[in-house]
Amino acid sequence: MILETDDRSLRIRVFNAIENAILDGEYKDGDSLNELKLSKELGVSRTPVREALMQLELEGLVNNIPNKGAVVVGVSEQDTRDIYEIRIRIEGLASRLCAEKITEEELHALEKIVDLQEFYLMKNDTEQIWKLDGDFHKIIYDASRSRPLRFMLSNFHNYIKKARDHSLHAEGRAEKAVAEHRAILSAIKNNDGELAEKLTAEHITNAEFNLFSRNDEG
Repeated sequence: MILETDDRSLRIRVFNAIENAILDGEYKDGDSLNELKLSKELGVSRTPVREALMQLELEGLVNNIPNKGAVVVGVSEQDTRDIYEIRIRIEGLASRLCAEKITEEELHALEKIVDLQEFYLMKNDTEQIWKLDGDFHKIIYDASRSRPLRFMLSNFHNYIKKARDHSLHAEGRAEKAVAEHRAILSAIKNNDGELAEKLTAEHITNAEFNLFSRNDEG
């Protein structure tokens, strides 16, 4: 249940709750989303639910069909492939800008994340490594000081979080991912934007290959 607060906060909370349910697979492709049912489950009126479904249609996650209502579209395998291909081409730019503009505070936070990932790697705790992976990339996006890049890449990261989770839990991938993070961090620390860009593109390429080679084998 979502607690009633101010209207804008409520709309955001309702949107996030439904979006996360779609991205987490709670709602599958083709499922109908009933406004009344959702409003009861979330403990809110139908208005923020209706607004959330309209926004989710703009995001491409639902399709509002006349006389039927909202139907889940979700993120297809092709969507995921496309997102990885786009990330390969632009996420390196975020790392290049980050290497040029990162603050000491942000750099310290980035170092702490990689240190923690290495600690959890010794504990074989991929769940914690996965959670920190999102934090690592978020700091880079923020430190790029580019709002368009941050918005686009944050959305992409969110949309493929299940794919990223499966990829990182694959045998051997967590160890390689953390090592790649350490190398990217080193380049950023040395203000080497060109190397940070190159290493980040390789990092995303490796993650994509790891994910889809597993899918193809299955």
